[in-house]
Amino acid sequence: MSPRERFGYNLQHRFSENWSIRNAFDAALRTENSLTISALELGEDGRTLERDYFDNREGFDIYTYTLDTYTVGKFNTGSIKHELVAGIELARDETIFNDNFGGGIEALDLFDPEYGIATLGEPDFIFDQEETKDGLGIYLQDQITLPDKFIVLLGGRFDILRTETEDFVEDTVESQQNEGFSPRVGLVYKPIEDISLYASYSRSLTQSVGTAFDGGIFEPQRGTQYEIGVKGDISDRLSATLALYDLARTNVSTEDPDNPEFEIQTGEQNSQGIELSVAGAILPGWNITAGYAYNDAVITEDNVFEEGNRLNNAPENAVSLWTTYKLQKGSLSGLGFGAGIFFVGERQGDLDNSFTVPSYTRTDAAIFYERGKVKTAINFRNLFDIDYFETADSDLRVYPGDPFTVVGSVSYEF
Repeated sequence: MSPRERFGYNLQHRFSENWSIRNAFDAALRTENSLTISALELGEDGRTLERDYFDNREGFDIYTYTLDTYTVGKFNTGSIKHELVAGIELARDETIFNDNFGGGIEALDLFDPEYGIATLGEPDFIFDQEETKDGLGIYLQDQITLPDKFIVLLGGRFDILRTETEDFVEDTVESQQNEGFSPRVGLVYKPIEDISLYASYSRSLTQSVGTAFDGGIFEPQRGTQYEIGVKGDISDRLSATLALYDLARTNVSTEDPDNPEFEIQTGEQNSQGIELSVAGAILPGWNITAGYAYNDAVITEDNVFEEGNRLNNAPENAVSLWTTYKLQKGSLSGLGFGAGIFFVGERQGDLDNSFTVPSYTRTDAAIFYERGKVKTAINFRNLFDIDYFETADSDLRVYPGDPFTVVGSVSYEF
């Protein structure tokens, strides 16, 4: 059983046509109560599966809170236009393990399995701890439009991240605090009205996700990204964007190969690629979104996995096409239809690159109706009910994609 609750608000006040303030709060509460049996290793005979268990039936709680307040202002200094954004973000994540424990369980013969008779072994570990992650972010950004076809973006964010772990089994408290400044710089040049050339540089500092098996505290994740690109207007309603990027990340969390319910941190990962997208309206009521992505994602530094290995679940090639048409006139005005094709290329299934997950092509569709502020929709995912694998953590933990699924929704805008 996994009770989940989510609530929040988003408030905005306009002081004038050029100045406004927004305050948004979001809370997500989740409780896990389950007994998980995981595959550890397949024996040399190719049929004996070693397993372990993790018992969190006493409760495993995750509480996440975010409060973001920022001001947006537009003003001029002579012939130079400014759009200023300044804000403060507060965040807290609480993860509570309530007398969780784990250990070994009988091996399973894959070709002659006997289910329902296994007994849990004596616990190898007890996990009873509370981890609290607090974050304070202060950010400022100015988008400057110059009179000679240039737009300059200057910004920065200062973060204070604090993590505290209280281990009730060992009766210890461990804490860690990190601070960092993350700049953001961008430049847009419009040689002609329909073409924009741009370049950007940014850094980031974020809390790492997951929990270490030994209860230790993870270092925050850091990222550095460079991007250059061009955006062109094909028509007054349709545009195309081509972007080249280089993204480096350190301290990325991934599944612990020895303890699948926990995580470890990898060294440095690098992604370099190209993204091409086309979006907009072909004709009144007929919209299209299409994209192609090439991603060369590899491990560049690590003490566990071999440098040069490709990242798991990161295909080199991905293609998407989604189009909708909404009737514009008549008694059925507001009725629309959508269809799309999504191709994901083959990708590595683990960071050891011991196996590959095959590519797939999925087809989705939708029927929707919009009238005033009310929108109803029926979405059809995996329309032809193909069998495919969506993600993988290891050769023993591969997750299939959803079968043919129908989802209905009703929304009201106010």
